[in-house]
Amino acid sequence: MTSPLSSAQAARSALATRLRHLRLDAGLAGHQLSLACGWHPAKTSRIENTRALPSDADIRAWCAACGAGGQAEDLIAAARSATSMYVEWKRLNRAGLANLQQEIVPLVERTRAFRVYCSHVVPGLLQTPAYAAAVIAAYGTFHRAAGDVEAAAAARVKRSGVLHKRGRRFAFLIEESVLHSRIADPDTTGAQLEHLIEVAGLPQVSLGIVAARAPRPSMESFTVYDDVQVGIELLSARVTITAPGEIATYERAFADLAAHAVHGAGACTLIRRAAAAHG
Repeated sequence: MTSPLSSAQAARSALATRLRHLRLDAGLAGHQLSLACGWHPAKTSRIENTRALPSDADIRAWCAACGAGGQAEDLIAAARSATSMYVEWKRLNRAGLANLQQEIVPLVERTRAFRVYCSHVVPGLLQTPAYAAAVIAAYGTFHRAAGDVEAAAAARVKRSGVLHKRGRRFAFLIEESVLHSRIADPDTTGAQLEHLIEVAGLPQVSLGIVAARAPRPSMESFTVYDDVQVGIELLSARVTITAPGEIATYERAFADLAAHAVHGAGACTLIRRAAAAHG
């Protein structure tokens, strides 16, 4: 697997390269461009070396100094795209946990085929209200985020209504260790596991449990939305991938994990065993 940060890094590098080439094509040294833009030369160096992303105003000033004002809007769009690929949770959490759940609704609504792999908790679309509240509370505590846990859990569960909309297909893969997680109390976990069995019976849903002994590399949780976008949840940030080559990497990873997973009656047996252990 390539790093989930590679798309974001590549986008930032491409933007920096384009800006540097504009400066060189204009025959300007770094200190000359900095003087024309009205900032310290160190800022130009940070931008060209991808240590800082330029603002919209920075890009317009850069292009004006290089006599390339016509390229400003395209470069601004590229910068915004690069910024959206890697977003720290602390930034996403500013509007509150409930709003964080609402933000992804448009993407969920327009997606027709979901491939979801979760390595630490039950996938959000399959969570019960109590389990969702426990997961979100743990997340909020760790990230010191606003405490609207119940509203956030309700928003997450409401989003799961997409499971019953026509024309959708869902493939879920869950690590066996998730079934034994202690993130929620035993009663909540038991009810969540029973819910998994119910959902597994839906004709539009495929549920696989990746056995603990299955040979595969460890990886972060991710969701493939149709074949156009991958969302990855890191400890520190959310990463969005849209590059076809990298999407293909995650599609291959999902297929490999599915090949090592137990489906159907075998998956339900593992879930029931875990539920009995929590009882």
